Amino acid sequence: MSEAASHPVATRSDADDLLSVLRTIAERAGKEILGYYAEAKEIEVTTKADDSPLTEADLAAHRLITQMLKTLTPNIPIVSEEDEGANAADAATVGKRFWLVDPLDGTKEFISGSGEFTVNIALIEDGKPVIGVVHAPAMAMTWAGAVTAEGERFATFNETDHPPMEINGRTIPPEGATVVASRRHGDPASLEKFLGGRKIADTRNAGSSIKFCLLASGKADIYPRFGRTMEWDTAAGHAVLAGAGGRVETVAGEPLHYGKPGFENPEFVGYGAKD
Repeated sequence: MSEAASHPVATRSDADDLLSVLRTIAERAGKEILGYYAEAKEIEVTTKADDSPLTEADLAAHRLITQMLKTLTPNIPIVSEEDEGANAADAATVGKRFWLVDPLDGTKEFISGSGEFTVNIALIEDGKPVIGVVHAPAMAMTWAGAVTAEGERFATFNETDHPPMEINGRTIPPEGATVVASRRHGDPASLEKFLGGRKIADTRNAGSSIKFCLLASGKADIYPRFGRTMEWDTAAGHAVLAGAGGRVETVAGEPLHYGKPGFENPEFVGYGAKD
């Protein structure tokens, strides 16, 4: 069997079929999360070892997503942010093909009631995110993207109960780049140094994986991230951006890969430009 034939997203048709299922899983997880959202400011919050917050909404979404993925692809390992010991694993233990899941990306946004939190599901193949879905439950929006084994790239956006429409990143317009930055994390000094000499038209702030989706939708151009992130924070958004023709690189200009020790990312920059 050829490499393409054994690939879960060998063709556009394969990708479309799988994304249809992943949208359903993400949307069902989103409904679980929204069941807690009205009381988000009063919900019990615990603190994990890395000082990030954890709520019952995170855990409910985790349980639903992992159960459905195990049913969908019983032979593909799943790495979720809410797995015990996830930070101690790497590609040596999960193999070259695995799911990366952040059941509730942007827990602080969820608690604050901003609405900018997402459900992230991505499939990693040989260190690359080949297909992914980002669903924003409170905004009723879903972004999806894939890069097939045949090399076809595509990304879509849809509002809940509406059909997906294709989206693409853009080349930087003559008036300058729109930069998107984290609403709650980041390093302003590093950002200013990185952008020095660039023509900047605007800067936008956004939470969770929505930053990648703004690039993929042609609404922003550059997303520099100099703070700490984990692979489950970025994989689904990276897949959407790659499908839309963009790219994610380390600050040294190398492609951002997945399955690293502890699943921790280096500093990186996302670009929406197709060139």
